[in-house]
Amino acid sequence: MSEFTLKPIIVSGSDSLNKLDNFKNQKILLVCDPFLVDTKEFNKITSHLNSGNTIEIFSDVKPDPPLENITSGVKFFVNVKPTVMVAVGGGSAIDTAKAIRFFGEKITNSPIGCFVGIPTTSGTGSEVTNAAVITDDKNGVKFPIIENYLIPDISILYPELVMSAPKSVSAFSGLDVLTHDFEALVGKDNNLFTDALAEKSMSVIFDHLVEVTKDPQNIELRKIIHEASAAAGASFSYAGLGIAHAIAHQLGSIYHMPHGLACAITLPYAIEYNARADKDAQKKYADAARRCGLVSKNIADNVAVKKIIRQIHLMMTQMDCPKSLKEFGITAKDAMQEADRVVEYAKKDGNYKYNPVEPSDEDLLNIYKKIVG
Repeated sequence: MSEFTLKPIIVSGSDSLNKLDNFKNQKILLVCDPFLVDTKEFNKITSHLNSGNTIEIFSDVKPDPPLENITSGVKFFVNVKPTVMVAVGGGSAIDTAKAIRFFGEKITNSPIGCFVGIPTTSGTGSEVTNAAVITDDKNGVKFPIIENYLIPDISILYPELVMSAPKSVSAFSGLDVLTHDFEALVGKDNNLFTDALAEKSMSVIFDHLVEVTKDPQNIELRKIIHEASAAAGASFSYAGLGIAHAIAHQLGSIYHMPHGLACAITLPYAIEYNARADKDAQKKYADAARRCGLVSKNIADNVAVKKIIRQIHLMMTQMDCPKSLKEFGITAKDAMQEADRVVEYAKKDGNYKYNPVEPSDEDLLNIYKKIVG
């Protein structure tokens, strides 16, 4: 039995913040990135929350949310006892809000009435997913909290919030979207609905991501990339991800590499492995390449997969993204000293089990060697 729930309510466009006007006489906990506080965009958001609402702001958010910050946020939650939570920021901010909610509701035994996600990057899809990824700095690992009730009730895709994103952020987050698409496409829980979202999203990314990094003030491009990110998030939230994310999480925790870049460096070799090990995965990749216009209909599946890999690397070159750990500044010697750790913890990652085929330790090691460069 497959399952696909149409949640959250997604509001997109330049007037999407009007959705916040519906909150009146609420106790609102607003979780956001620290650099957003008192900015013009942030003040525009809070201006829609002034109908008798009490607003408390928690901005102690850090990249790859560490447990220490989550603990501080939970204490804040317990003191405030909010009726509504609004998370504004990148994936780290929204994941922080989810984790605060997860623990805070358990401690207070007082569920919030509504959870709103407002992303400021077009990448993680956290505004529509059921997962929050937390970092245990002490042990150098990441772990996910996965609960369907953590899916926001409302997702607001306000394109003006991503207009000022630097080129690297736009590139890395967009490549994260592409990784979500390809992993969801062959994830063990995929179905017709998740496939449709993933394929449309990857088509948008292939067609427009490089362009948006060159024309960052094009609001129509920003809007469609923002929507593609949410579509990919909705897809993988049900279909699952796979070894690209399982390995990328280790690259992030060990080398402090931006998550989207870690995914992009890993994705081509995850696709290559899955296509070789699983003919069904190879066919799904190839069919998606045909629908995206990367290859013609009569091209063989294995050739289509090679074209996908070349296209990903081409996009990374066009957007000045490192394509290996070596290009990121990690020597092969240093990288190989972490090989056993990467393999061990990738297998423990929550996304690993959704890969269409389970790789051996040797398979994972070979993928990692290609990532090293």
